Amino acid sequence: MKNIFSTLLLLVYLLIGNFTEPLRSQEDLTQKRYLERLLQVSPDDLTVPSGDQLPRTSPAHISPEDFLWRDWLTRSGELPPDFDELPSFPFLPDPLIIDQGGTNIPVETMAQWEMKREEMKKLAQYWITGTPPPAPDNLTAELIDEKKIGPLTERNLLLRFGPGQKAVLHITLLIPPGDGPFPVFICPWKKDRYDWVQAAVRRGYIGCRFTATDPKYGYPDDSEAYEAIWWPDYDFSALMRWGWAASRTIDYLYSLREVNQEQIALTGLSRNGKSALWAAAYDDRIKAVVPISGGTGGENPFRYTTDKYNSETMPLLTWARPHWLHPRLPLFTGWESKLPVDQNSLMALIAPRGLMLTSSVTESAGNPWGIEQAYLSARKAYAFLGAEDKIAIDLRQGLHAPSMRDMERYLHFFDYVFDRGDIKPDNDLFYDYSFSKWLDLSSEVIDPLTFPLGGLDDLLLDPQSEVIQDSSTWIKKIPEIRQRINWGLGEEPPSVGPGPQSDYLREVVGMPEIGPGIETQPLSFGYLYYPTENPVAAKGGKLPAVIYLHEYAYSTGISKTGDIISGLVEAGFAVYVFDQIGFGTRLFEESRLFYDRFPKWSKMGRMVADVRWSVDVLAEHELIDANKIYVAGYSLGGHVGLYSAALDSRIAGLVSVCGFTPMRSNTPGKTGEGIYEYSHLHGLLPRLGFFLQNEDRIPYDVHEMLAAVAPRPMLVIAPTWDQYASFPDIRQSVDEVKKVYQLYGKQDRLRLWAPEDYNRCSDEMKGQVITWLLDQLK
Repeated sequence: MKNIFSTLLLLVYLLIGNFTEPLRSQEDLTQKRYLERLLQVSPDDLTVPSGDQLPRTSPAHISPEDFLWRDWLTRSGELPPDFDELPSFPFLPDPLIIDQGGTNIPVETMAQWEMKREEMKKLAQYWITGTPPPAPDNLTAELIDEKKIGPLTERNLLLRFGPGQKAVLHITLLIPPGDGPFPVFICPWKKDRYDWVQAAVRRGYIGCRFTATDPKYGYPDDSEAYEAIWWPDYDFSALMRWGWAASRTIDYLYSLREVNQEQIALTGLSRNGKSALWAAAYDDRIKAVVPISGGTGGENPFRYTTDKYNSETMPLLTWARPHWLHPRLPLFTGWESKLPVDQNSLMALIAPRGLMLTSSVTESAGNPWGIEQAYLSARKAYAFLGAEDKIAIDLRQGLHAPSMRDMERYLHFFDYVFDRGDIKPDNDLFYDYSFSKWLDLSSEVIDPLTFPLGGLDDLLLDPQSEVIQDSSTWIKKIPEIRQRINWGLGEEPPSVGPGPQSDYLREVVGMPEIGPGIETQPLSFGYLYYPTENPVAAKGGKLPAVIYLHEYAYSTGISKTGDIISGLVEAGFAVYVFDQIGFGTRLFEESRLFYDRFPKWSKMGRMVADVRWSVDVLAEHELIDANKIYVAGYSLGGHVGLYSAALDSRIAGLVSVCGFTPMRSNTPGKTGEGIYEYSHLHGLLPRLGFFLQNEDRIPYDVHEMLAAVAPRPMLVIAPTWDQYASFPDIRQSVDEVKKVYQLYGKQDRLRLWAPEDYNRCSDEMKGQVITWLLDQLK
């Protein structure tokens, strides 16, 4: 009966609404404002190729009719969706819920699963990949040449297909001896690279390469012409064209008796990894796929490539490679958490066929935490289909490109999926955290209803509910606020600072790139940067210092902080940085098993302790003025800085960029991640998880932490359209905190700057940080 009711709901949903695109019959003023705001903060479109991108052979850049993205906007009249009307999910789009955020129909039958598959395909094609043409029915193959390479046969062919057979594709087969049928290993051509194919052929695969990929790899991109051939009926992007060309290769392979049609594998690296994933999502004949280090648009969901993760952001990728993805996708800049479909959805489309996600955990454009979230989400679809052993994850140490030892593991996976071998993937996770696992480890049980309701209006009330009217009375309240904050951080074990540490991973992850005239000194568990020529020290003085705390930069930690370090040092500050636990060099055992060792503590507590220990070290350093140690940070760093400054009066001042939003009002759906960010997603403050649906009973909140910093100077930078925060709530909290500063007569020391921007730390924001810090020295 339950299944019948769900099916009826689904039919109603399909009849009354088109889930493939938003309603665009009216040019809604709200959507126009979204677009105007987006264009104001977006860089000018590139008119020349960026980086390693070779010039395209066709005159159009975005499409056969549009050179620039803004040209496409003008011609198409496309507008962003009304983000206020789109639901926010704290997690990735669920592959087992139809019309998530609307009718929320759970997938419980195979018929419903097929409906969900269709929904994910349509949404992905509309927003991400563009729509590819159907398979042509007129493919022919011309043998160019055939030769023997030892016992192997190499065969080069030219495929023709499409309208008037104008589309072509060169492929090369490397065939082992024997009658077959053989499994097939497919990858794009890369000049002078035959090693992957040869490794597969040694295992008895037919090796197959095709020339639909970026020309930077040494051969013309045969798929370049497909765009104009099928325009305007089909608008598939470059990555989708490359993946679609892989399917045309399979069209030909299906005509060969020596091919085992149930054992066709596909792989690709980087941009080719992205296209391999897309191809497998849309072509069920691909029985196993290993997209290697695809990054953004590959194995890493767009939600987890935003600026706060400091990887390759979607806005950066679509600006630098505007033809790779559909031009609609950049409309979600700053609102990635509102995407109705994401890369985990494409992964779910591959189920129950073989899928291995793989990447280096330390590559600069990656996010191993985000990849693991995608794996766990897609695995739900595999579990529904009874195929959990067909999805795998292989996060490796090393560089962007895999070594041959890595490739052997990928081939193990193909063999395992094809029942040709029994070597199972390990599927080890670096971030094997969940709130439920923490509950088992900690055995904590907290009833939120035993906590009083909290709000903003009690900040200046003493324990007797009398209004606090002077700073001396306010000071008496600070210990009680700190006690509640420390409760949230958990039970810190007795310890002292960790002291100097050496780690070979620093060379792997990399150091910040700094400008000239800057000295670097290893100090305790971090690095101190200061001017080579120090006029202050020459006069017997000491330097003001800034402890700069990085964002959720899982793969890189401090290695991308060189610009802010250089700017601060050039302004006359010493800067101290370190990888926070779980990031950069500290993403391995120290973080992975943290709650096994300290179930009653929290990672946020450890981060705050690290800041405290940093102050200890800096205060004793011969170059540093112990009375002028500031803390600054973006996103996670701004949040850790707030906790640290609230608890440690030695910190002279605080800069928090996109660092917080009030917790008690951060109810589910209000912001991109809600308090799930800390309790469920990143595992920083597990105890907050008990207060879901009862956020107004959280024992402490942002305005109390801010007030505990008073009267020390503080700069809060809060962009007005931060998807992870509520700007009105932030402004209200700061207004309340100003009343505390007024008790000291120091209201000018608290500044809120609200740029019309999204969550990022732009060059303008960094400039504001440096200028404000300089002002504090006057």
